[in-house]
Amino acid sequence: MIITPNTEELLHAAAYNNAAWCAAVSRDGAFTPEAWSSPRPTPLYYPDAVTLTRDTDTAALLAGIDTGSPHASVKDSFAALDLAPAGFEVLFGAEWIHRPAGAPGAAPALEWNRVTAAGLEAWETAWDGGESTGLFHPGLLSGDAGEIAFFAGRDAGGRILAGAAANRTGEVVGVSNVFSAEGTPDDEAWTGALTGIAGIWPGLAVVGYESGDDLDTALRHGFTAIGPLRVWVHTG
Repeated sequence: MIITPNTEELLHAAAYNNAAWCAAVSRDGAFTPEAWSSPRPTPLYYPDAVTLTRDTDTAALLAGIDTGSPHASVKDSFAALDLAPAGFEVLFGAEWIHRPAGAPGAAPALEWNRVTAAGLEAWETAWDGGESTGLFHPGLLSGDAGEIAFFAGRDAGGRILAGAAANRTGEVVGVSNVFSAEGTPDDEAWTGALTGIAGIWPGLAVVGYESGDDLDTALRHGFTAIGPLRVWVHTG
């Protein structure tokens, strides 16, 4: 892949957007020009640090997190670090994705709406397929957390069958936690999420990251892969 100046700018915007989302969910951590990191263990599925540049200082990055905690992890936003000497291994790789503002989209089949703070528990239960743990806390929808939205697609009986989360930073909106219940096409979740995002933040590009079949689905909905990332996990 040829990295153009515009692509590089998009990569930095996507990395910062994702770091802001991780910070909001974790309710902890601090930003430097090179990374966001949390000195305390972050929630399950969320990294302890997210790099914001290609030349992040590895020693400084690792000094800012608790590498002794179980499953301490780093999101290497540019797939540029070698953390193996520090006791890490690659957990997975993915691709940053970008969808330009104004890209056409289909109409969703389900009834979609923006989730309120009172509905977050039900949304998380549907996303997790089990029980809510309070991971997605009401503070995410307060002014202090920035511009964040959760979307839910419901059947005629009100049951949540698909959903996604979105957060705005600058001139991009990040989409994440896209899900659909068994029997609901994955395309419906992306259609509903993108429709909701366009309704709240018209004229803004959408970014995120995906891998495997989820990446293929995103590409069908007007996204382009713009660069790799890796997540490293500490193994002792």
